Amino acid sequence: MPRMSRTTTRVASAVAVAALGLAGAAGCSSDKKSDSAANSNADSNAKVTLSVGLFGTFGFKEAGLYDAYMKQHPNITIKEDTVEQSGDYWTRLKTRLASGSGLDDVQGIEIGFVSDVVQNHANQFVDFAALPEGNQLKSSFYDWKWQQASADGKTVGLGTDAGPEAICYRPDLLQKAGLPSDGATLATKWSSWEDYINFGKQYESSPTKQAGSNFVDSAASIFSTAVYQGNEAYNDASGKPDPTGSDGVKNAWKYATEAAQAKITAGLSQFSPPWNKAFSSGTFATIACPTWMMGYIQSQAGAAGSGKWSVAPVLPGGATNWGGSWLGVPKASKHQKEAIALVEWLTSKEQEVTMWTEGGHWPSNQQAAEDPAVKGAKSAYFSNAPVGQIFGDISDKMKIPPIGLYDTQMQTAFTQQLTNVETKGADPGKAFNDALKAVEQVTG
Repeated sequence: MPRMSRTTTRVASAVAVAALGLAGAAGCSSDKKSDSAANSNADSNAKVTLSVGLFGTFGFKEAGLYDAYMKQHPNITIKEDTVEQSGDYWTRLKTRLASGSGLDDVQGIEIGFVSDVVQNHANQFVDFAALPEGNQLKSSFYDWKWQQASADGKTVGLGTDAGPEAICYRPDLLQKAGLPSDGATLATKWSSWEDYINFGKQYESSPTKQAGSNFVDSAASIFSTAVYQGNEAYNDASGKPDPTGSDGVKNAWKYATEAAQAKITAGLSQFSPPWNKAFSSGTFATIACPTWMMGYIQSQAGAAGSGKWSVAPVLPGGATNWGGSWLGVPKASKHQKEAIALVEWLTSKEQEVTMWTEGGHWPSNQQAAEDPAVKGAKSAYFSNAPVGQIFGDISDKMKIPPIGLYDTQMQTAFTQQLTNVETKGADPGKAFNDALKAVEQVTG
């Protein structure tokens, strides 16, 4: 879900490519041709340069996929058109969509603005569901991933990565506090947010815990995860903002404020310099952890953190997703056929296996996620945790509530007020109302 700058996740994954340490993964071939029918669609004779508009670092180039594709298709040259910040990228993309010019042959679509594309710009993108191979494509992806880029029978893009969540934690800090630290036990201890918070209280009250350490990084970490475990998050079934009627918002606020008032959080603002530093200093013992967070942790904790972290095979409250993107093809592309072929190849099973085993990007292609090279992966950095099995099991169970145009802004409004509860002792009821006022200013 749109809970952070996409640039941050992309850069983190790129940093992690060399360090992820995925073991037990059989070699996958980025040189294989996709089974997709689109591979035979492109004119094999005409010289074509395809521009791919992205934000941050998607990892295709770094994983060698562009080179592999151009080797298979000597007539194709691929050039990336990259904007560092996802917000800047989206502003530029909207401007180009409005003018109908300047669009790349392939455009990345981030989860934070996929609803806008689906609702307001679907007619400007190729409808993958309407292609002859549409049913075959749909069957390749997780249902929830396909649906997030679809409306009224139209599908504006094919999924690249996803972000199933578990809990990353420091076994050494739990051991020091005299608490269980093996993943199997923690999966039973953290099955609900109530259990997780109670465990945190035990951690905080331990006379042997590391001085200056708290159980979880922030109340926002709990809220921004739990909100998507409801039947609704920030929107109703039609995608219209509905925070006051949302079971997800209600329950997430309850859990997050309970954690804040119990003082089991470190009170850190996520993605701030103090939060980054805390990954190596032991300031917190646990964190809600989508797959890409493993790369972020490695980039902040460095080599000294290897073996200090692990991944518990559980997400309190049920399975959910944080992050992910799609690749779409604007109808304005002068090389539409070739662009479709490239998108289908990049998001096919073989290539998404490569993106996981070499870059830590969890597949949204379900066939890739079920491949032994993905399912069997373990992370040496994370205490040899069976990360492929953990995140694969969570992906299979995910229920995704409706997303809308203003999820990012609404999340910011609530988490900012949570910080006031957490660090300033603000009354949770008043803080909630203040958050609703800020949401109203955004949504109207």
